[in-house]
Amino acid sequence: MEHPDPETPAATAEPRNAFLEEKAFKSRTVLLFGAISDQSASDIARRLIALDADSLAPIDMIVSSPGGHLESGDAIHDMIRFIAAPVNMIGTGWVGSAATHLYLSVPKERRFCTPNTRFLIHQPSGGAGGPASDIAIHAQEIIKARERIAQTIARETGRPLDGVLEDIERDRWLSAEEAIEYGLVGRIISNKSDIKR
Repeated sequence: MEHPDPETPAATAEPRNAFLEEKAFKSRTVLLFGAISDQSASDIARRLIALDADSLAPIDMIVSSPGGHLESGDAIHDMIRFIAAPVNMIGTGWVGSAATHLYLSVPKERRFCTPNTRFLIHQPSGGAGGPASDIAIHAQEIIKARERIAQTIARETGRPLDGVLEDIERDRWLSAEEAIEYGLVGRIISNKSDIKR
């Protein structure tokens, strides 16, 4: 009779994931950790739609991400605004680049962060190659994206567009306190119960 290898965790991995997924769904919590991609955008959109269909109670979205694919971040940003259930955005760790863009998809009173969160705003970057005409097209699209990102930041923070365009010219890092002063964050929280106040 064969004995299972005691170091093989496969038998418990799937039930554990299912258990955690069920608990996250029941607590109406969506997590975004790591780089934003088409896959993560698809997963998050699916969860948001399912939670919205389940109830119009608020959804908590916890974000710790350096950013990633801008259009995938756009998809999450737009889906949060599309559903009827309100979303509480909770930054932790770091919220950078495209993650900052989707973080700004909710009203300021629903934007929270934990005390040690850092934020990064900057203009989009590209690495286009190929014929010169294609590179020129990519450059034009990056300029359009830069303007769009700056407009979102300006709208959601109350800052003048010219100032935001200047601020995102280079990487701009903000502590939790600086992010509040800038207008990115509504309130710093230490406990989940702080959201309810």
